[in-house]
Amino acid sequence: MITREQIHELAQFEDEGACALSFYFQPSTPRNKAHKEEAILTKDLAREALRQLEEKNKHKHKNKEKIEAARADLDRIVRLSQELRGNGAHAKAIFACSSRRFWREYDLPAQLSGTQLFADRHFHLKPLTQLLGSLPSLGILLTDRRRARLFELRLGELTERMDFFHPLSRRRRSDGFNGYDAGRAERQVAEEARQHFKVLADFVKDALDKGMFEHWVLGCQEIHWAPFEAQLHACALQKLQGRFASEVGHATRDVIRSHAESIFSASQKKRCDEAVRETLSQARSSARGVTGLRRVLRSLESGEVQTLLLGQTYHAQAVECSGCGHLDAHLVNFCPVCGREIRGVVDAAEAILPAVIRHNIELLYVKDDPEFDKVGNIAALLRFRSEQNNNSSNIRSITQVPPNPSVSRPVGRVGRYRGLASG
Repeated sequence: MITREQIHELAQFEDEGACALSFYFQPSTPRNKAHKEEAILTKDLAREALRQLEEKNKHKHKNKEKIEAARADLDRIVRLSQELRGNGAHAKAIFACSSRRFWREYDLPAQLSGTQLFADRHFHLKPLTQLLGSLPSLGILLTDRRRARLFELRLGELTERMDFFHPLSRRRRSDGFNGYDAGRAERQVAEEARQHFKVLADFVKDALDKGMFEHWVLGCQEIHWAPFEAQLHACALQKLQGRFASEVGHATRDVIRSHAESIFSASQKKRCDEAVRETLSQARSSARGVTGLRRVLRSLESGEVQTLLLGQTYHAQAVECSGCGHLDAHLVNFCPVCGREIRGVVDAAEAILPAVIRHNIELLYVKDDPEFDKVGNIAALLRFRSEQNNNSSNIRSITQVPPNPSVSRPVGRVGRYRGLASG
């Protein structure tokens, strides 16, 4: 299972010869028993990628060895794709660069938009971030007064992690004189239930702090919600996506998965809609919001961005400096920051993703929003708005800021790279 550390590793990778290969394999239903369509498609994609690499490096003799290494990677990808034929259960992502001795494979849910192959300086991560945003890492807790079960939903796979059981004290056969023992027994049972919920609340907080999951969903009967809510920590309440009615011992895995995915989808759509409205409102008042590619790139370089919003099909051209890595919406020949030669035209949506991931900026993909479409399908909500500095030479590229080290832990909210989401 892909981890946060591995995502950061992919985001930090760069190859000057543009031989970083990103291959996404999406299984499809074969038209006949020969299963040749997928193999033919992969071969065509590999042939086109090799042609582009040779075209980019035809005047750079020092990169011939890298081209040959990339050819070997492409041959290996084609062979591997033939082994994947007819596999409808899982998709596959491969990131490779033999000249740097880099090869990574990851199994993914079969929900990619299609089979794709890219060759560039950086790995193409947009298909991966979109998938991780729609299929998060969720904790699912089912509970009543004495029992609890914890499930984990990650990349579409549901796994039961723990089963808690706290037996309540047995009640006496007699209520005692004037029912005195009955009242005491009820208070004892209520106290034991409170302690049970407190233990669960502490466990949920600890799991969130340690990154076991970034969000969670609760399944319980309505009668148990109020006493459990009273024990929950503020941070756990903030990350609770929703709850559904459920019996701990009788809920099936399909029902649990269906409720959790539905709740998360509704919660993320609400979060995305709120972020769009807030960002556009802040942008209109020239406060903590900017719209348009040029302003967003400037805010990214200044370290101002808290949340980046992209249209799900957003595509725009930008240029990248061969020296400092500065991205510019204007198709200029020389970098306005360091004065070096511009490397070439890139897809802005792909080019900014490595920096977004490295700096844990929240990324939301916006779908079918007319108001967002009017402002160019790209915007950012800012943590602060620094004063504009006309001397662009003082702007330090975001790509030059060293990333914070992160521990290896499963991906959940992939941006703050903890939360990539689709609206």
